[in-house]
Amino acid sequence: MAAADVARPQREVCAALDRGDQPRNVVGPVREVAVHLEHELGAAVERVPECREVSAPEPLLLRPVEHVDESELGREPVRERTGAVRGAVIDDEYPIAGPEDRGERAEHRLEVVDLVVRRETDRRLHRRPYDRDVARDLLRNDELAAQFDLLADLMELDGGDGFRISAYRRAAARIRETSTSVARLALDGRATELEGIGKTIEGKIVEAVTDGEVHALTKRKAEVPVEVASFMRLPGLGPKTARRIWRELGITTVAALKAVAEAGELRGHAGIGPAMESRIAEALSRPAAAEIAAPDRALLGVTLPRLRAVVQTLEEHPAADRVSVAGSSRRMRETVRDLDMIATASDPEALLEHFCSLPWVLEVAAQGPTKATVVASDGLRYDLRVVPPASYGNLLQHFTGSAAHNIALREDAVRRGLSVSEYAVTVVETGEEHRFEHEEDVYRFLGYDWIPPELREDSGELAAARAGALPALVERAHLRGDLHTHTTWSDGKDELEAMVDAARARGYAYYAVCDHSQRLREGRLEAQSAAIDALNERVAPFRILKGVEVNIRKDGTLDLAEAELATRDWVVASVHSRFDDSPTERVCAAMESPYVDCIGHLTGRRIGKRAAAPVDVERVIEKALETGTFLEINSQPDRLDLSDVHARAAREAGLLLAIDSDAHQVAALDYVELGVAQARRAWLEQADVLNTRTWAQLSKLRKRRP
Repeated sequence: MAAADVARPQREVCAALDRGDQPRNVVGPVREVAVHLEHELGAAVERVPECREVSAPEPLLLRPVEHVDESELGREPVRERTGAVRGAVIDDEYPIAGPEDRGERAEHRLEVVDLVVRRETDRRLHRRPYDRDVARDLLRNDELAAQFDLLADLMELDGGDGFRISAYRRAAARIRETSTSVARLALDGRATELEGIGKTIEGKIVEAVTDGEVHALTKRKAEVPVEVASFMRLPGLGPKTARRIWRELGITTVAALKAVAEAGELRGHAGIGPAMESRIAEALSRPAAAEIAAPDRALLGVTLPRLRAVVQTLEEHPAADRVSVAGSSRRMRETVRDLDMIATASDPEALLEHFCSLPWVLEVAAQGPTKATVVASDGLRYDLRVVPPASYGNLLQHFTGSAAHNIALREDAVRRGLSVSEYAVTVVETGEEHRFEHEEDVYRFLGYDWIPPELREDSGELAAARAGALPALVERAHLRGDLHTHTTWSDGKDELEAMVDAARARGYAYYAVCDHSQRLREGRLEAQSAAIDALNERVAPFRILKGVEVNIRKDGTLDLAEAELATRDWVVASVHSRFDDSPTERVCAAMESPYVDCIGHLTGRRIGKRAAAPVDVERVIEKALETGTFLEINSQPDRLDLSDVHARAAREAGLLLAIDSDAHQVAALDYVELGVAQARRAWLEQADVLNTRTWAQLSKLRKRRP
């Protein structure tokens, strides 16, 4: 079936709906779409699967399909579908669809695509693949997701329907998080097996695959300048202001916006004053601005499970000896570009060939006798180097990096008459080469204690390692409790009892339930307290803390009365809106409250999406020490807030930090691994982390309440 044949019934049905007709032969498809719409809405409120459901990619077909005749391929047996990476980043800033959203659904135009195609590979499935000519090079998942993200951005700029905008953003997130090719799933009529992807979205994916771009996006791009979408990712600029800049001033590019802001010609227009103009100019002058507009790095929390799955797959090959994560992933940087691995093998070429032929590999970018680079369906690049066992330690040290660390290491070695390469350490005078099987021996030979990968950023670690003064870094096992979590009492996805049982299973002794204050009004705060009391009786001596996360308002006050705050065991205060509106003053004012124990996600950043608010972190740290308030390292993958730099500054000032999951579902409790990694990058030891203590010990460190 050609693309035009698919589009025709859709146009006919939509035209019929526009005329007010409802022919009987349309009723069936319309009912099907209505079910789909309900399914899409339900995806916003249903439970998100656990991150632990990440599975190693499995081939859709039992043998490679390249150069296989289509008629022969149509009868090829099919495996079970590849497991998707089912992690999700959830927080209060993404509202859950409620009854009001369901009411709006009836107003949306139904888009019906009636597809009649054959299916010989798996007759158990009612859905059938699209039988059409498509480009040999399918769109990668990141490319598909980018189209839906841009479509949502352009619709938002143009004042489009909020439900559809949310649906496209959810679809983009699901596509980006899926390990197998969503383009291929859509062509096979199976993209709807992914949560949040219905028939309508699947049809748009097919449009992108067959025609290069979602048709609705092509239309929007003709109406809205594409670069205007990047305006919304600048501090203080929402869709309304960005739209006014475009329509009232005719500014359509980032370069033009930067020039106008720097010239002082933006103020007085589109509701922008001198302060906002200054912030825009400053943001556009920072290197981070380019990353916001066109991020080229992926979140560690998304990539690390996938990289570990690949390592496990390679380890299972009979030729593999040792396989290790390397690069920025091993250093646990919050974002990564390429995913690096180092291996030893009895047959390097066999292992590399296996690596390049894995079913999720979309493109082999490079392949040689000792290394290969592949691009996966999700757009990530994986690099594998296979080295002789005798040099494994040298290679692992070199390709773990960072570049700055390695340069400093080599410069110091030169002063000592040594030359360091990725394969050996050479004594310059004699030419004698020293190869090491273990990384620890490389550092020892060079006169250092072994340096944990998280510290290798040329930030004083070499001098500390030579002096035997490296910190004993905090470990995940040191955590005794989680001090910032959510349940279904507010915007969480799992109920109180399930979250508590999961916390107990992780070996915690206490657990703070900090649901959002605005969701606990009209007696709900008291009702939750009663539920916690009842559950505490069952789980003793484990202790559930009656916590709350309160909003810090524009004037620095809190959105919960002191009488109610006084009933809480633990209070987290956070800025959730107006991030550029005096954030330092607001946070400092909130810390004056005798009931605020901790400030949540201080800078409000969303990595790759929203820059950090202009918080004076040094001043906040001083105020925290003055008032006895703590700060947290929020472990959500797209937050990791405090940053490693800020967390280290807090440590050096003597301020204790909490490592919290901010979990909204059971699986997200494991995000503390990322928070611990952030703390390790900040040189934090066990004693520097608040929740490595018992609750009795921790309670003695809190500020006194009236």
